[in-house]
Amino acid sequence: MNENTASPANPAGPLTTAVLRRIEVQRQHLGLTTEELARRAGMSPHYLQLLTEAGADFDPASLLRIATALDMTYAELMEGRAEPPPGQQSASRHPALMKLTARECWDRIGTHGIGRIALPVHPGPAVFPVNYMVDRRTVLYRTDPRGAAAVEDSIEVSFQVDHIDEHHRDGWSVLITGTAEHVTDPETIRHLADQPGAQPWAGGVRSLWIRVTPAHITGRQIHTV
Repeated sequence: MNENTASPANPAGPLTTAVLRRIEVQRQHLGLTTEELARRAGMSPHYLQLLTEAGADFDPASLLRIATALDMTYAELMEGRAEPPPGQQSASRHPALMKLTARECWDRIGTHGIGRIALPVHPGPAVFPVNYMVDRRTVLYRTDPRGAAAVEDSIEVSFQVDHIDEHHRDGWSVLITGTAEHVTDPETIRHLADQPGAQPWAGGVRSLWIRVTPAHITGRQIHTV
């Protein structure tokens, strides 16, 4: 049983301004109209409006349905996200920015992990998180042939990986620019499928392997002096 199926323990009471704002922000983030959100939550738009009026009392079961419709847990809706984006703390008083060598860049990327692929798609460049692997100084990821991260052969792309240490207030970033190519050789695909990091976190059918062959690799590191 997960948080969205468990019965909320919070008693009924007035919704706070913060909860109402989270509902509205997430609704807009998902591109939903009020009517679409109500339909997802299995309630009438009028009832949804009554629930989300400032100061209105709420039924915890109804709020659970709204949370599920917004792709949130009940705790996230009521209390906010448990893990905010990195970089919430103030910067170091004496930061130093240094360039990384190509070898240092590859050392930080490692053998596999999660990075971001930047693609020249319509109506403008788009960036998608992907599980990646490193093979002979190239970067590979797999995706749905009809998915957003799929790209045609011989397209110029960018790939970026970074790491932030909140406690020490330092971090690094590596950027690769190069050409994306489809991997079609069956033997190569079988070899890649057996390597660590081959299974995407997002799951699903992702039969298209794409290899990014670098033309340039650059990196920077911020540390405290």
